[in-house]
Amino acid sequence: MSDQTPPPVPPQEPPYAAQPAAQPVPGATPQYAPYTGAPASETKSPILSIISLVAGIIGVVGFFVVFIPIVGSIMQLVIPAAAVVLGFLGKKREPFAPKGLWLTGIILGFVGLAIAVISLIGWILLFATAGTYSTSP
Repeated sequence: MSDQTPPPVPPQEPPYAAQPAAQPVPGATPQYAPYTGAPASETKSPILSIISLVAGIIGVVGFFVVFIPIVGSIMQLVIPAAAVVLGFLGKKREPFAPKGLWLTGIILGFVGLAIAVISLIGWILLFATAGTYSTSP
C-alpha cells in the first residue's frame, strides 16, 4: 500500500480581513476632486423687490422727518424714490418674485413721495406768507 498524502494547502486569510491601505507614491501630488462650491439653489431671492418693500415701509413710517422745515421734506424724497425705482426694477428683472413685494414697495414709495411733496409745498407757503401779515392798523 502506498501512502498518498495530499499536498499542503497554503494558509488563506478570511474574506473579512482588512486590506492594507494604498501607499502614496513618493514625489507625486495627490489628486483631489475639484471644489465646485455650494450646491446651486433652485429658487432665487427677489432682492430688489424686498429692498423696495423695506424702503417703502421706512419712507412711510419715517414721515416725521418732514417736520424739519424744508430740509426734512427734501430728505423725505430720497428713500421713497428709491422704493419706487427698486419696485419697478424688481418687476422687470425678477419675474419670479411675488407680486406683493414689488407692488407694495411701489405703492408705499408713492405715498411717501406724496407726503414729501405736500410737506414741501406747505413749508414753502408757510415761509412765503409769514411776513405778509401785520398786526398794526
